[in-house]
Amino acid sequence: MADTPREPGSADHAKALRYAWRVCSVTGLGLVLIGLSSSTLNVALPAVVRHFDAGPLASSWILLAHLLISTATLVFFGRVADLLGRREVYLVGFALFTGASLLAGIAPDVGVLIALRALQGLGAAMILANGTVIVTAAFPPDRLSQGMGVYMATLSVAQLAGPTLGGLIADTLGWRWIFWINVPAGVVALAWGAAVLRKVPAGPRQSVDALGNLIVFAALSAVLIAISQGEPLPGVAAAALVPALFAVERRARNPVLNLTLFGGRMLLCANLASFANALARSSLILLAGLYFQAARGADALAAGVGVLPVPVGMTIASPLSGALGRRVSPYALSVGGCVLTASGLLVLTVSAGPATPYWVIGIGLFVCGCGSGTFLTGNTTQVMSALPEESRGVVNGFRLMVMNVGVVLSVATTLSVLTASVVPALRDQIYAGTLSQVSPAALRQLMTGFRTTYLVLFCVALSGVLFAAMASTPDIRRSRPNA
Repeated sequence: MADTPREPGSADHAKALRYAWRVCSVTGLGLVLIGLSSSTLNVALPAVVRHFDAGPLASSWILLAHLLISTATLVFFGRVADLLGRREVYLVGFALFTGASLLAGIAPDVGVLIALRALQGLGAAMILANGTVIVTAAFPPDRLSQGMGVYMATLSVAQLAGPTLGGLIADTLGWRWIFWINVPAGVVALAWGAAVLRKVPAGPRQSVDALGNLIVFAALSAVLIAISQGEPLPGVAAAALVPALFAVERRARNPVLNLTLFGGRMLLCANLASFANALARSSLILLAGLYFQAARGADALAAGVGVLPVPVGMTIASPLSGALGRRVSPYALSVGGCVLTASGLLVLTVSAGPATPYWVIGIGLFVCGCGSGTFLTGNTTQVMSALPEESRGVVNGFRLMVMNVGVVLSVATTLSVLTASVVPALRDQIYAGTLSQVSPAALRQLMTGFRTTYLVLFCVALSGVLFAAMASTPDIRRSRPNA
């Protein structure tokens, strides 16, 4: 990666900045690839469920398999990239995700589709574990917030196009094209990344904490099974694995959960805020998409258009926050983003109903989107700026794992709370988007579920505000970023 220039405005600084923006275009394509995949499927899920006649458990795991694998392997691939080279692991992630997307489009049954979604998760972990570190290393410190804002905005663009594109594809070409549209983007990203990213020498060979990664995967799997199936036994198993994990990590030479890196209050609270914010916001497009289809009887395309205020808000807020980051501290952006997320969820909680005017729902979704874009830009800049270069890879992997655990639990919890509102015999019709056709009584039960789910997410968002506010250091309120 480019060396940090000594003097802003110098020729070396300008050259480094030009390279940094090319790097940002590569990593932005990575977020587009992953964001497009998730946002299109969130809206088109009912079409996939109807095609395979999938039950509630299989329906939820079409989403959860990808999230579980990508989350459980983030730190692992952060460490592998530190050892083998960040460029190489990043490009392999592109190739793996693209190949799995191609195969997912020809899956013969739901079991094979879930397995291929897990394979997509491996590729996504390689991309996510390295993208932020690559951007941080490429940008001069005085432009990092701006670069991070544009980087995060690319995810917003993918989420902006994804819902409408997913609905349109599901209604016209069929659900298989939901996966096949990832292939051209993946090929372009792989070729552009190979051309732009500079080769970085591999670091010193160190052991990888395979046992720790395995325990993290087992514990997270048990938690997801407990939530999605409503069974207490897997939850007990997950709790039993926690002391085993800490015992293994104390002896590991390079632990997957290196808690000594988070001994300071700022890093600890910033990561807790990231977890809470992800838990509160990550399932919002999925939840709103199900609302429009299952409660209002809309088709996939109409639902995709209906959820657009979320990515529109992110698309506006991410680069704006990045620009403000040169004058406003990342801490202030992080807290402000959490407040916006909670405010939007409050609007959705009090207004949830089958006859609520769309403009009210749209305001709530838009404010949530603005909160997400603002928080992600501020929180990421705050954490990455505080880290020494030699620890960015593993720490970023851990940071993303914490956030992605929130994403996984957000999807699992949302689906569990929502479907618990109706009798078991009708739950598959929520995923299929056909419950509004059953009876007025079933619709009333579903609306109770939506209000309860939004309320749970609002309470979680409030905890994110608290953690973000606590992520200050003695000088953070006095300091301002370099102009």
